[in-house]
Amino acid sequence: MQIQINTDHNIEGHQALAAHLIGVVKSALTRFSDHITHVDVHLSDENSNKKSGKTDMRCMMDARIKGRQPVAVTHQAATLNQAVDGAADKLTRLIQSTRGRQHNQKSHKTDPSMSEYRE
Repeated sequence: MQIQINTDHNIEGHQALAAHLIGVVKSALTRFSDHITHVDVHLSDENSNKKSGKTDMRCMMDARIKGRQPVAVTHQAATLNQAVDGAADKLTRLIQSTRGRQHNQKSHKTDPSMSEYRE
């Protein structure tokens, strides 16, 4: 699973931040790692230096799941760490839900046996 981190011009993207983000993403998605090929993390400061608010920091994560369309989530919070943790939790739940639906569809999609049609 590849992880790519993107930041806007208001967030300083340094090694410690990257290491922390990679750790959070890997920890949250470890049970799905065989099914995920790529995760993009986009960090931004919505209000930049202009004003401070309760949900300034935004984290958007999108994951590419083998054989499926990409899925994406967004979380806004007061701090970057809270935004990342919230987005990772949302992404985990979304992937779990998506995989659950996929499994249910496969189990309900059984072709009747040809012997049922014999007279």
